Amino acid sequence: MEVSHPLHDPLSGVVVVLLVDFMRQHQGWGWLRLVAGSTPYKDVPGLTMVKVMGSGHGGGFSLRPSATHQGLICTFTHLDLALQFLDSPAVQAYRSRARECWSGVMSVQSARGHWDKQAWQASSPEALGEPVDTEDTLRAPFAVLTRASIVPTKAMAFWRYAPSAQADLSQAPGCLLAMGLGEAPLVRQCTFSLWQDTAAMLQYAHQGAHQAASAAAYRHQFFSESLFVRMQVLQMAGVWQGRSFDPQARTTADAAACVLNVPALEPSHV
Repeated sequence: MEVSHPLHDPLSGVVVVLLVDFMRQHQGWGWLRLVAGSTPYKDVPGLTMVKVMGSGHGGGFSLRPSATHQGLICTFTHLDLALQFLDSPAVQAYRSRARECWSGVMSVQSARGHWDKQAWQASSPEALGEPVDTEDTLRAPFAVLTRASIVPTKAMAFWRYAPSAQADLSQAPGCLLAMGLGEAPLVRQCTFSLWQDTAAMLQYAHQGAHQAASAAAYRHQFFSESLFVRMQVLQMAGVWQGRSFDPQARTTADAAACVLNVPALEPSHV
């Protein structure tokens, strides 16, 4: 009897996330990135997955789309190739047109679920290329990526819970950054968040609107596919929602300081 194999092998490597809030005069250029999708990146060395994603109003998780906010989520076979991509003209084209831009390179600590029928695996030592100071990285901020394909007939029921959960996320103590993303309106959603420590993330996840939304999703089987990924930040840089993220900030204390001790800039315009 022939053995049945998964449709896709699990992804293993490192993750790059790019968040962009375009200047108004470059909205059209950003829209063309969404139309082009993954096509411009087919020859990028080491790239194993890329998702060009839109966002909700103000970079949130809402039914009202943003004309300026976008996200790029990529996986690479090796850390050096991920860093090379962040220095490439393709990424510089985003930065030069952005009012605000944040980028991060992360190793996968744990993952459960699937994205397009593909599981994710923890980053291997080979992918990182060199030993990582475990004590240092454990003190650094970590990121959480969640995504789900919503059953179309249950989309409206799901969206009754989503806005309040997103509002709680953006105001959660210890959450340094959060953005709602989407591959397709209403039914293919994603959230990226950056956390000061595990305790803060768990406090958000296990109470309030998020806990209610999670319980409802499980009880009513809102999702046909979902993925939860926890990642360790290896490098980050940029400004997001008026907050500066110092690329030299490797510890939680450093990251929190660079986020909290800067003047607030103009609120996001879309």
